[in-house]
Amino acid sequence: MTDFVLDQSTIPGVVLAGGRSSRMGRDKAGVTLGGRSLLSHVLARLSPQTAQIAVNADAADGHDLPVVSDRIPGKAGPMAGIHAAMVYGAGLPSTHVVTVSVDCPFLPADLVSRLAGAVSHPEQIAIAASEGRSHPVFGLWPTALAGDLEEWVRIDEKRRVRDFLLRHDVTEVSFPLHPTRASVLDPFFNINTPDDLMEAERWLKALRT
Repeated sequence: MTDFVLDQSTIPGVVLAGGRSSRMGRDKAGVTLGGRSLLSHVLARLSPQTAQIAVNADAADGHDLPVVSDRIPGKAGPMAGIHAAMVYGAGLPSTHVVTVSVDCPFLPADLVSRLAGAVSHPEQIAIAASEGRSHPVFGLWPTALAGDLEEWVRIDEKRRVRDFLLRHDVTEVSFPLHPTRASVLDPFFNINTPDDLMEAERWLKALRT
Protein backbone atom coordinates (compact mmCIF):
# COMPACT_ATOMS: atom_id res chain seq x y z
CA MET A 1 0.00 0.00 0.00
CA THR A 2 1.40 3.39 -1.00
CA ASP A 3 1.62 6.53 1.15
CA PHE A 4 1.77 8.77 -1.92
CA VAL A 5 -1.20 11.14 -2.19
CA LEU A 6 -1.55 13.63 -5.02
CA ASP A 7 -3.42 16.77 -3.96
CA GLN A 8 -5.90 17.67 -6.73
CA SER A 9 -5.97 21.31 -5.61
CA THR A 10 -2.35 21.73 -6.77
CA ILE A 11 -2.82 20.32 -10.28
CA PRO A 12 -2.89 22.72 -13.25
CA GLY A 13 -4.65 21.87 -16.49
CA VAL A 14 -3.79 22.49 -20.14
CA VAL A 15 -6.28 22.31 -22.99
CA LEU A 16 -4.63 20.92 -26.13
CA ALA A 17 -6.00 23.09 -28.93
CA GLY A 18 -3.10 23.35 -31.33
CA GLY A 19 -4.05 20.63 -33.83
CA ARG A 20 -4.39 21.27 -37.56
CA SER A 21 -8.12 20.31 -37.64
CA SER A 22 -7.87 19.16 -41.26
CA ARG A 23 -11.09 17.13 -41.19
CA MET A 24 -13.07 19.97 -39.63
CA GLY A 25 -11.66 22.50 -42.06
CA ARG A 26 -11.16 25.19 -39.41
CA ASP A 27 -9.73 25.72 -35.96
CA LYS A 28 -11.65 23.47 -33.57
CA ALA A 29 -11.28 25.75 -30.55
CA GLY A 30 -13.57 28.33 -32.13
CA VAL A 31 -16.14 25.90 -33.51
CA THR A 32 -19.55 26.71 -32.05
CA LEU A 33 -21.62 24.13 -30.18
CA GLY A 34 -24.91 25.24 -28.65
CA GLY A 35 -23.94 28.87 -29.13
CA ARG A 36 -20.56 28.56 -27.36
CA SER A 37 -17.11 27.68 -28.65
CA LEU A 38 -15.69 24.22 -28.01
CA LEU A 39 -12.93 25.86 -25.99
CA SER A 40 -15.56 27.51 -23.76
CA HIS A 41 -17.29 24.16 -23.20
CA VAL A 42 -14.04 22.43 -22.25
CA LEU A 43 -12.92 25.26 -19.97
CA ALA A 44 -16.25 25.16 -18.15
CA ARG A 45 -15.78 21.43 -17.50
CA LEU A 46 -12.09 21.51 -16.60
CA SER A 47 -11.61 24.79 -14.72
CA PRO A 48 -13.41 23.70 -11.51
CA GLN A 49 -11.17 20.63 -11.38
CA THR A 50 -7.78 22.36 -11.57
CA ALA A 51 -5.65 24.87 -9.67
CA GLN A 52 -5.25 26.97 -12.81
CA ILE A 53 -5.57 26.47 -16.52
CA ALA A 54 -3.77 27.29 -19.76
CA VAL A 55 -4.31 26.65 -23.46
CA ASN A 56 -1.85 25.02 -25.82
CA ALA A 57 -2.63 26.94 -29.02
CA ASP A 58 -1.76 30.08 -30.94
CA ALA A 59 -4.44 32.02 -29.04
CA ALA A 60 -7.03 31.46 -26.29
CA ASP A 61 -10.10 32.44 -28.33
CA GLY A 62 -10.89 35.58 -26.36
CA HIS A 63 -10.32 33.99 -22.95
CA ASP A 64 -7.95 35.67 -20.51
CA LEU A 65 -5.74 32.63 -20.04
CA PRO A 66 -2.05 31.80 -20.39
CA VAL A 67 -1.18 30.47 -23.85
CA VAL A 68 1.38 27.65 -23.73
CA SER A 69 3.25 27.31 -27.01
CA ASP A 70 4.94 24.17 -28.29
CA ARG A 71 8.64 24.05 -27.45
CA ILE A 72 9.46 21.09 -29.68
CA PRO A 73 10.02 22.17 -33.30
CA GLY A 74 8.50 20.37 -36.27
CA LYS A 75 5.24 18.48 -36.48
CA ALA A 76 5.37 16.49 -33.25
CA GLY A 77 1.57 16.22 -32.94
CA PRO A 78 -0.09 15.93 -29.53
CA MET A 79 3.20 14.99 -27.90
CA ALA A 80 4.45 18.54 -28.44
CA GLY A 81 1.39 19.86 -26.61
CA ILE A 82 1.83 17.39 -23.77
CA HIS A 83 5.49 18.37 -23.47
CA ALA A 84 4.53 22.06 -23.38
CA ALA A 85 2.02 21.25 -20.63
CA MET A 86 4.69 19.45 -18.60
CA VAL A 87 7.04 22.42 -18.87
CA TYR A 88 4.23 24.78 -17.90
CA GLY A 89 3.39 22.69 -14.85
CA ALA A 90 7.02 22.42 -13.79
CA GLY A 91 7.35 26.19 -13.85
CA LEU A 92 4.52 26.80 -11.36
CA PRO A 93 5.89 24.49 -9.82
CA SER A 94 3.68 21.41 -9.78
CA THR A 95 4.53 17.72 -9.72
CA HIS A 96 1.79 16.83 -12.24
CA VAL A 97 -0.27 18.48 -14.97
CA VAL A 98 -3.48 17.27 -16.59
CA THR A 99 -4.13 17.55 -20.32
CA VAL A 100 -7.41 17.37 -22.23
CA SER A 101 -8.40 17.82 -25.87
CA VAL A 102 -10.39 20.84 -27.02
CA ASP A 103 -12.66 18.69 -29.20
CA CYS A 104 -14.26 16.78 -26.29
CA PRO A 105 -16.91 19.09 -24.79
CA PHE A 106 -18.48 16.44 -22.54
CA LEU A 107 -15.37 15.39 -20.59
CA PRO A 108 -16.03 14.00 -17.09
CA ALA A 109 -16.55 16.42 -14.22
CA ASP A 110 -14.49 14.08 -12.03
CA LEU A 111 -11.67 13.52 -14.52
CA VAL A 112 -8.88 15.07 -12.46
CA SER A 113 -9.92 13.66 -9.09
CA ARG A 114 -10.13 10.12 -10.44
CA LEU A 115 -6.84 10.33 -12.32
CA ALA A 116 -5.11 11.82 -9.27
CA GLY A 117 -6.56 9.14 -7.02
CA ALA A 118 -5.13 6.42 -9.24
CA VAL A 119 -1.52 7.63 -9.13
CA SER A 120 0.57 5.63 -6.66
CA HIS A 121 4.01 7.25 -7.00
CA PRO A 122 5.44 10.58 -8.22
CA GLU A 123 6.49 9.41 -11.71
CA GLN A 124 3.40 7.39 -12.59
CA ILE A 125 1.21 8.53 -15.49
CA ALA A 126 -2.58 8.16 -15.34
CA ILE A 127 -4.69 8.14 -18.50
CA ALA A 128 -8.43 7.94 -19.07
CA ALA A 129 -10.37 5.16 -20.79
CA SER A 130 -13.96 4.34 -21.69
CA GLU A 131 -15.64 1.32 -23.25
CA GLY A 132 -12.34 -0.54 -23.33
CA ARG A 133 -10.54 2.21 -25.27
CA SER A 134 -7.81 4.40 -23.84
CA HIS A 135 -7.74 8.16 -24.37
CA PRO A 136 -4.10 9.03 -23.72
CA VAL A 137 -4.34 12.78 -24.39
CA PHE A 138 -6.65 12.87 -21.35
CA GLY A 139 -3.80 12.22 -18.99
CA LEU A 140 -2.16 13.22 -15.74
CA TRP A 141 1.54 13.69 -16.45
CA PRO A 142 4.48 14.01 -14.04
CA THR A 143 6.24 17.26 -14.89
CA ALA A 144 9.57 15.56 -14.12
CA LEU A 145 9.20 13.58 -17.36
CA ALA A 146 9.44 16.66 -19.60
CA GLY A 147 13.10 16.07 -20.37
CA ASP A 148 12.56 12.41 -21.20
CA LEU A 149 9.65 13.27 -23.49
CA GLU A 150 11.69 15.89 -25.34
CA GLU A 151 14.53 13.42 -25.90
CA TRP A 152 12.10 10.68 -27.02
CA VAL A 153 10.50 12.97 -29.61
CA ARG A 154 13.95 13.58 -31.12
CA ILE A 155 14.65 9.87 -31.62
CA ASP A 156 11.18 8.44 -32.36
CA GLU A 157 9.95 9.16 -35.88
CA LYS A 158 6.32 8.08 -35.33
CA ARG A 159 5.84 10.10 -32.14
CA ARG A 160 2.73 8.24 -31.03
CA VAL A 161 1.48 8.91 -27.52
CA ARG A 162 1.02 5.19 -26.84
CA ASP A 163 4.66 4.47 -27.73
CA PHE A 164 5.85 7.01 -25.18
CA LEU A 165 3.59 5.48 -22.56
CA LEU A 166 5.31 2.11 -23.05
CA ARG A 167 8.48 3.67 -21.62
CA HIS A 168 6.83 4.46 -18.29
CA ASP A 169 4.61 3.17 -15.50
CA VAL A 170 1.05 3.97 -16.54
CA THR A 171 -2.26 3.38 -14.81
CA GLU A 172 -5.52 3.49 -16.76
CA VAL A 173 -8.75 4.80 -15.26
CA SER A 174 -12.02 3.70 -16.83
CA PHE A 175 -14.89 6.20 -16.92
CA PRO A 176 -18.53 5.12 -17.32
CA LEU A 177 -20.89 6.22 -20.05
CA HIS A 178 -23.15 9.10 -19.13
CA PRO A 179 -26.92 8.51 -19.24
CA THR A 180 -29.03 10.99 -21.18
CA ARG A 181 -32.69 11.08 -22.21
CA ALA A 182 -31.72 9.78 -25.65
CA SER A 183 -29.15 7.09 -24.80
CA VAL A 184 -25.79 6.82 -23.07
CA LEU A 185 -22.99 9.21 -24.02
CA ASP A 186 -19.29 8.46 -24.03
CA PRO A 187 -17.83 11.46 -22.13
CA PHE A 188 -14.83 11.35 -24.47
CA PHE A 189 -16.93 11.77 -27.60
CA ASN A 190 -14.78 13.95 -29.82
CA ILE A 191 -15.64 16.27 -32.65
CA ASN A 192 -13.47 15.80 -35.72
CA THR A 193 -15.86 16.54 -38.60
CA PRO A 194 -18.96 18.62 -39.34
CA ASP A 195 -21.04 15.44 -38.96
CA ASP A 196 -19.59 14.92 -35.48
CA LEU A 197 -20.57 18.49 -34.64
CA MET A 198 -24.17 17.79 -35.66
CA GLU A 199 -24.18 14.70 -33.46
CA ALA A 200 -22.74 16.71 -30.57
CA GLU A 201 -25.60 19.18 -30.91
CA ARG A 202 -28.02 16.29 -30.48
CA TRP A 203 -26.14 15.06 -27.41
CA LEU A 204 -26.11 18.54 -25.93
CA LYS A 205 -29.89 18.79 -26.35
CA ALA A 206 -30.34 15.35 -24.76
CA LEU A 207 -28.25 16.39 -21.75
CA ARG A 208 -30.27 19.57 -21.25
CA THR A 209 -33.72 17.98 -21.43
